[in-house]
Amino acid sequence: MKARVKWAENAAFIAESGSGHAIVCDGPPEIGGRNLGPRPMELLLMGVGACSAVDVTLILKKSRQQVRDCWVELEAERAETEPKVFTAIRMHFVVVGTRLAENHVRRAVELSAEKYCSASIMLGRAGVTITHDYEIREAD
Repeated sequence: MKARVKWAENAAFIAESGSGHAIVCDGPPEIGGRNLGPRPMELLLMGVGACSAVDVTLILKKSRQQVRDCWVELEAERAETEPKVFTAIRMHFVVVGTRLAENHVRRAVELSAEKYCSASIMLGRAGVTITHDYEIREAD
């Protein structure tokens, strides 16, 4: 896997993935940013959420669950002093579908957390406390 991050101006950078996609990252105005894109640590948090959400939806589809929507709401705590690393991340999954079996949803979240989500497992091994919970909503 490869990526390239190139300085654009002030505190803004263009991050390009090896698969050819790009995103603007920017810092807050107090360090010279213009608020043109997410902060790097926000990208890291979003990446963890996306990694796990992909796992959960794929596992549920393989279990023949009728998933209509899925999202994960993340909240992170950071250290008070430099480096201001993540110390805790809470992941709350919302899974919407038709007659979803709770045991399948629970198992999908557990499998992502314990076996498949490289991003969250890597951060957990680095000492970040990561918790997961979920709710199931019936589709209209």
